[in-house]
Amino acid sequence: MSLPPHEALIYLMVITSASDRDMTDVELARIGDVVRSWPVFEDFDHDRVVGVAQDCQKMLHEKYGLEGVLARVAESLPERLHDTAYAAAFEVAAVDLEMRMEEVRVLQLIRRQLDLDTLTVAAIARAAKARLRTLT
Repeated sequence: MSLPPHEALIYLMVITSASDRDMTDVELARIGDVVRSWPVFEDFDHDRVVGVAQDCQKMLHEKYGLEGVLARVAESLPERLHDTAYAAAFEVAAVDLEMRMEEVRVLQLIRRQLDLDTLTVAAIARAAKARLRTLT
């Protein structure tokens, strides 16, 4: 059963945040920021974010776990949104300026599942790092 594209995008952000078993307030706030500000979410009901995140967490605890979530997301997203989906997940991983190994691993799995090329992935990573950089 496929997901609506908005939900699939949120699922990727949630699994990235939950990858290290610690969904920080900063990461949760970033998910909310992405949903409120990115054009891809302009027709999504922002009040549904928490419910969608909870649905994702439930699915992670089912038989197929992370692999099942990734497969469902990949089948739900049109190819033209694959780079957007990866960018949303990367935003969540990078927001606290500390990328943990678990987050890196989940991003690798997302990249493979969505069949993204190396140059696209590098450009997304570079843009996110530049956007999140501080003066100090």
